[in-house]
Amino acid sequence: MLKITGYPDRYSVAPGETIAFKISLEEGDGFDARLVRVRHGDCNPEGPGLKFPHVPTAIDGRHAGRPQRIDAGSYMQATSMPALGAQPFTFFAMLWPTLPSRGPQTIAAQWDPATQRGFRIQMLEGGRLAVIVGDGPGRLAEFALRDGMLVRQWYAIAVAIDPAGGRVMLSQRPVKPYAHVFDTGFEETSLALSLPSVEAPFMLAGCQQADGTVTEHFDGKIDGPALLAGFHAPEEHQALLLTPRPAALQAKIIAQWDFSREIGSTRAIDIGPSHHHGELFHLPTRGMKGWNWTGEAHDFNLKPEHYGAIHFHHDDLYDAGWETSVSLVIPEELKSGPYALHVTCGDSDETVTRENYIAFFVRPPRRRLKGSRPKLAMLAPTASYMAYANHGEHITARGAELAMNRLLTFGHSDVYLYEHPELGGSLYDCHADGSGVHYSSRLRPVLNFSPRYHSWLGGHGSALYQYNADTHLYDWLDFRDVDYDVITDEDLHEDGYELLRDYQVVITGTHPEYHSTRMWDAMKAWIDRGGRLMYMGGNGWYWRIAYHQSLPGVIELRRAEDGIRTWIAEPGEYYQSFNGEYGGLWRRIGRAPNVICGVGFIAQGFDVSSPYRRAPDADNPRAAFIFEGVPDEIIGDFGLIGGGAAGIELDCLATDLGSPPNMLRLASSVDHSPMMLLVNEEFGVVPPNIGGDVNPRVHADLAFGETPSGGALFATSSIAWCGSLSHNNYDNNVSRITWNVLKRFLEDEPFPVA
Repeated sequence: MLKITGYPDRYSVAPGETIAFKISLEEGDGFDARLVRVRHGDCNPEGPGLKFPHVPTAIDGRHAGRPQRIDAGSYMQATSMPALGAQPFTFFAMLWPTLPSRGPQTIAAQWDPATQRGFRIQMLEGGRLAVIVGDGPGRLAEFALRDGMLVRQWYAIAVAIDPAGGRVMLSQRPVKPYAHVFDTGFEETSLALSLPSVEAPFMLAGCQQADGTVTEHFDGKIDGPALLAGFHAPEEHQALLLTPRPAALQAKIIAQWDFSREIGSTRAIDIGPSHHHGELFHLPTRGMKGWNWTGEAHDFNLKPEHYGAIHFHHDDLYDAGWETSVSLVIPEELKSGPYALHVTCGDSDETVTRENYIAFFVRPPRRRLKGSRPKLAMLAPTASYMAYANHGEHITARGAELAMNRLLTFGHSDVYLYEHPELGGSLYDCHADGSGVHYSSRLRPVLNFSPRYHSWLGGHGSALYQYNADTHLYDWLDFRDVDYDVITDEDLHEDGYELLRDYQVVITGTHPEYHSTRMWDAMKAWIDRGGRLMYMGGNGWYWRIAYHQSLPGVIELRRAEDGIRTWIAEPGEYYQSFNGEYGGLWRRIGRAPNVICGVGFIAQGFDVSSPYRRAPDADNPRAAFIFEGVPDEIIGDFGLIGGGAAGIELDCLATDLGSPPNMLRLASSVDHSPMMLLVNEEFGVVPPNIGGDVNPRVHADLAFGETPSGGALFATSSIAWCGSLSHNNYDNNVSRITWNVLKRFLEDEPFPVA
């Protein structure tokens, strides 16, 4: 079991800035810390081994520690709401429950947990609408309907309470009734306990507890919640939904939250006269179609009145909120690169891991004189790291071993993730209610963003994927004594083209899959102005994401219409709530990966990797510098990732998708297994031969081409390529080709364009 976890408050920090580390211990009251540079995080004995050179700083030494816990679950809180118990009131809302088997779940509440006074409107296990009134410890009255609500069906609910008269009314009506289904309910009765007047925040989808946590979260959508003064019949709910509302009803509104307003924010706008605006916590999903969605508009910008729903989950998480355990001011002289805080709380053995590496990057100084930067920048794909953060599909999804074509083993981090679902999942996982995870944050422990981590997606051999696979490249750059800066996706999103402008060469990680519009535009502008891109991976520039406009460190994804998808966005929910842009594949909006890096996604398989075979274009004089000292026909029939240089995910040339027609196909991979499968956006009707053993389209293209502005593109088109760099003490044809390209790209002479 893992006994120490943590996370930094940022993934990228500049010299002179402070980075804070949040550490949690499962045992003991202290930990040792030291700063290391991450050079190589692969434990495979066939490779160079672990390399974490110590960097002495003021952070070295012993620090106090303790357990820190996560209070997950999204909810709304309106702090300005007056006490509702003084007069009769009615709560109306449209409800779409997604996990009625779990209970109890709070729909709305004004509750003082210290005195156990107030009210809670709940959905009990089985989907039954209920209300609880409390007037002190042990003084509770509960009333519930007999029949429950169905999963993923819309209901109009009404709860009216008359505190003085001790009267309560509950009503649930399905928007779409079914024959022989009993899910309608109405009851009016008296309560033995009258509702006290309680000064407490009004909450939706959660209830405060005495220890400061919020629990009993609602799973599902809430649309149009409203509070009215007076004891109103359910029929008046329909009148409240009219535009304009009847004047008599308008005068009764205490609060009416319109979730279609300010969708990109964390505010819940009260359109009533008193403006009791709410604050949303832990990022429930917005931009969701409501009870009245008809399909006539799929863009909430065009018809916001159809997008008045918010989807709450009890396992939503934005910020773990841990206290800082130790912080470090980055020394001015510290070189840009990959680093980690190495923390230990004792000795490790087969059953217990008592150490961890909290990874981050030191970016170049924010202000540096022109000409003082190195020519090379490594773009760390932190958006992809966040997309895969705590990817637990191998733990929860059936058939994972079948897809991987091997037995999957769980490390201590995997077991910890299984036992702590409050850490939050990746953009590949589903919430407990089966809906896809749309948002992913870095403000939490991310167990697979760490050197030494072995991934279930990493193929035979080293089993590295994402961050730890990229350490193969860091090691090779250090072995070649290459001077480079590290910049991150988040840096690129924030700074745009200006961040890239002074670099001659940008080299990518092994899987730069996720990009925002600002990132995409900046990279394209840099390439068009003569930049030289070395694309060292596979399946890059694939999904379009959004960063939140005000909250740091969180991205959004809509898995819309096409692509390799572990879950599929609901129809009508393809637009990103953070910025209103259409989500899904970049290819779906005419910006296929080929437009950026010359090649695009063609196949994936997670068992064994294959070599490349030299192609006729390798003999083109334009490519002579690439093959200097490399006469071999077979390239990369070795490697730490699956035993070859072409594996995991592959790209190929396709001029119809935007590959420049002048790109040279230097080599193509061969001899793939039946588990290397053609991606589904490449066919309409499913062909009978999608495996790499029978489909000639399943291959990676090693490619090169010049740009009209004197720059150039080089693409390895394989996630496994960097795993072959260190073979034979770095003396091999994969390493030689990569070095030949980098050496030429670093030269000032422009590439000929004619």
